This record gives sequence, C-alpha cells and structure tokens, in this order.
Amino acid sequence: MKKTRQAWREALQYSSEEKSIARMVLDEIIAGTPVMKAIHNHPLKAGGYIAKHVLINQYQELVGSGVYQNDPAFLIKIRMKPIRSLSGVTTVTVLTKPYPCPGECIFCPDDAELPKSYLREEPGAARAFENQFDPYLQVSSRLTSYDAIGHPTNKIELLILGGSWTAYPEDYQTWFIQRCLDAMNGADSVSLKEAQTINGSSERRNVGLVVETRPDTITPAVLSSLRKMGVTKVQIGAQSFDDQILEMNKRGHTASATLQATALLRAAGFKIVMHWMPNLLGATLSSDRTDFIKMWQDGYCPDEIKIYPTQLVEKSQLYQYWLNGFYKPYTTQELIQLLADIKPSIPEYCRVNRIIRDIPAPYIIDGNKRSSLRQDVQNELAARGEQCRCIRCREIRGKLVAEETLELNDFIYHPRSSEEHFLHYRTPDDKLAGYLRLSFPDLSEEEGQRIYGQVHSEIPELRGCAIIREVHVFGQSLQFGMEKSGAAQHVGLGSNLIEKAVKLCREKGIKQLAVIAAIGTRQYYFERGFHGGELYMIRQV
Repeated sequence: MKKTRQAWREALQYSSEEKSIARMVLDEIIAGTPVMKAIHNHPLKAGGYIAKHVLINQYQELVGSGVYQNDPAFLIKIRMKPIRSLSGVTTVTVLTKPYPCPGECIFCPDDAELPKSYLREEPGAARAFENQFDPYLQVSSRLTSYDAIGHPTNKIELLILGGSWTAYPEDYQTWFIQRCLDAMNGADSVSLKEAQTINGSSERRNVGLVVETRPDTITPAVLSSLRKMGVTKVQIGAQSFDDQILEMNKRGHTASATLQATALLRAAGFKIVMHWMPNLLGATLSSDRTDFIKMWQDGYCPDEIKIYPTQLVEKSQLYQYWLNGFYKPYTTQELIQLLADIKPSIPEYCRVNRIIRDIPAPYIIDGNKRSSLRQDVQNELAARGEQCRCIRCREIRGKLVAEETLELNDFIYHPRSSEEHFLHYRTPDDKLAGYLRLSFPDLSEEEGQRIYGQVHSEIPELRGCAIIREVHVFGQSLQFGMEKSGAAQHVGLGSNLIEKAVKLCREKGIKQLAVIAAIGTRQYYFERGFHGGELYMIRQV
C-alpha cells in the first residue's frame, strides 16, 4: 500500500501519557540533566521508556507553540542516530523499479519483483517495495521519517540504487529524478529542468546525486547525459580486477573496461565509488589480498569504496555451485582477518562507505552472517595496534574544532590519465575537517590524450579546464547560512580550499577551473566566482 506524506504524519500521533512524559523529560534535559538519565527518570506506565522520536516531535510542537525557543544545539543533543548527518549531508536512498539487467552474474540474487541483486527484506528495498518503487513516495516517506527523528533535511544527497541505472530507458531516468526532486521541493513540475530550477533555491536542496551502473556502460555520451540529469557521483561494480575471476562469475566485462570507466568518469569530473567483492567463485584469501592492492597500484584509485563480501543466498546461480561442492564461503573469522589485513592499505583520499552488505541473516545459506563486520574489523585492528586512515575513519563528525589549529595539506597521486590533488584540512590529532578533490588532465601519454579527447569531444566546455570533483566539509549538517560555534561547516573552509585550487591552477598555467556542481550547490559556487556553463560551472583563473 502506498503511503502519502500525510499518512506518515498521522502514523506519528502520540498518546497523552507520552506527550506528558516527553514534556517532563524535555524540561529536565533543558535544566541540565543528561538525556538518558532524564528519560530513565520517567518510565511509561506499561513499562519501558519514552522514545527519542517522541521527544523530538514534542520539542518541535512546543517550539511551534512558543513554549520553548528554537535551539538547534538542543535538537542535536536529543537527536536519534546523529551519525546519519554527521558527514555534513543527509542521504536519501531510493530504488528504481524492477528491470532487466544486462549482466548474468552468478552471485546476484534474482527476485522478479525487485531490481536485480536486491532482496525484499533489505532496508532500502523494503521501503521501495512498500511504496511500489514510486520515487516521489520513497523520498517523501524518508524525509518524513528524518523529520520525525530530528535530522536536518535541507542538504540531501540522493542515492539512486537498483542495479544498472544506464540500462533503464532515458525517459524513465529523467522522470525518476524529476519526481525525486518534486518530493524535495514539495511541488510538482512539468519537466526535469523545471524541478532542477525550483530545487536550486528550495528549502531542501539536492547537494549530490548518485547512481550505480556497470563499468562497461560508461561512455562519453552517457556521461554527458548523466550531467544533464544532475548526477555528480557514479558507483560502478568492479567486483574484481582479475579477468579470470570475472569470467568465472559471468560478470560480462574485463578489468580493462573498469579501468577505462574510471578514467572517463574522472576526466568528466565525477566522483567515483567502486564496489569490490572478496570471496567470489575461484578466489582465495591470498588472491583477494593481491586483488585489492591492484585497486591502487593499477590506477583505478576510486574516491570511495564499498566492500561487499560475497554472500551466498538461495536465489542465485552461485547457490547451485555451493550445492555441488564447487564453492565455499569464508568463515566470519577468515573474513575479519582478511579485511583487517587490507584496510590499513587504503589511501587517505579514499572513503570506505561499507564493508558488508545489509542482507538479513535468514537469507544467507552459509558463511558470514554478522552485520557488525565493520566493528569486528576495527576491534581486530585495535588488538593489532594498527589503524585505517581512510576518510570515514578520520572524519571529525560531531567534534568541535578550532579553525586556527587546522593544517592545510595537499596529497598528490596519479590514477590513470590524471594528476589528483587531495587538498584537506587536518586537525592536530589527524582528523579531517574538510577536503577538495582537484583533477588535472595528464596528457603526457597517448592514453591520456585519447581519454580526454573522447570526453572533450562530447563535453567541449571542459577543454583546457582543471576540475574540482568534490568539496566536502564535515561536521553536523547545518542549514544554509547557519553557523555553530566550533563547527567546521559554514566557517569558510570550503572557500579556502577553492582558493588553494585556483592557486594551483595558476601555477600550472591553466586558465579555467570547472566544478561538477550539484543542483543545490550552484549558488554556493556562483558566490565564489563560478559561472554556469551548459553542464558545469566554470571560473576564470
């Protein structure tokens, strides 16, 4: 059954007892009592304690009626799951409708009522199925739930999942994004372009748009189309960098296709998220360790990665290999040791978004069923006296910072056909407050000339440009224009990083700096000297 936003609101009605207890708890917290102590001071008659979402709902009602003054810091204190917006933005995940996938991968679950590779009880898939894959309803319901638990929703990263996005008809892609934006805007539009225009000044702005697809679908023409839709980040399923393993698992593309896809994406300024799967058919613990290192040594160098250990489910071809004795999943302990071995090798410019897929344990036939694998690996690293320096492990999150103590660093690395500068602000204890990804074309070899020539023929406004692929400042997501003492957002770190990028361009004799701006960040870049091209914003340097 579809749920409208009104239906979601009606589902959040509370009893008079809950409202009364919430008011007492709120008064205690305002008076200085720690949150959990105040909650435990007032048990419910039926047993248990008041839920945080009730506190948040009642606080917002009391602010609206003038009983309390609005205090964003107080809302942060009582917020549920604050980590969801501590990276600076709030992510809304939606799924596309079921549609034929060009791949025949043996490890993918295959449910005819879901997009290829997804299962009914996965959280994102469950929400999509409940809303019949309607993009407007998916976004609306997620925003309503975020409102209910006190999360800011004015900076939205829209994450579109559902397998191979580029395999869907282009008119469906356009309609899907338009309706997602309509839900953020709170108003219907007649076209994607109109929805984008409205969102540029909407209360809830799209500051990042992510799609996922296969490496062998990436072409310059596809990249141009993605930019017209507002896409800023692309997830590609590499899965392995070993052609023999890819063939055994019927992946349908080679490692060289993945390498070319990353080079094309980077040349067009997209942020790159790469999926990697240990324990595929034919892989071993030793071969997986070797394979992982190729990601950095062979020039793929993604900005973010999702590590998805192969999980054996019944609705997959791999299940038959297991039944016949040709496949054996790693044990949980083997997997923990493998991930602890490779995680410290991840470069500091990369973020590890996931190290396990959120498949419910009842679906998993054999092998690891623990969903807490990230924490298990962190515990193992701590026991070894080692640490990971990926972005996620070093984000400041909710920590307050003194701006004058931050150090600006420039980490330079060389993926295939480009020179990358990871400009970042670091705290004295080695935490990240913000960063900028700056990409210079490497035309010193024929391969680089070919890659950039292909992209520039399809997207001519990028000729002669360096590209800012991302600017990200960490800390609790704050409203546009709002400042919080000691918070990293809205104190000028992003502007400083941009000026450093401009300086590097001048030193290299590059006259133009492009940025792959999301719909909701165009005004930000306009205020910093960038002007709108057809698909990018560009500043003369």
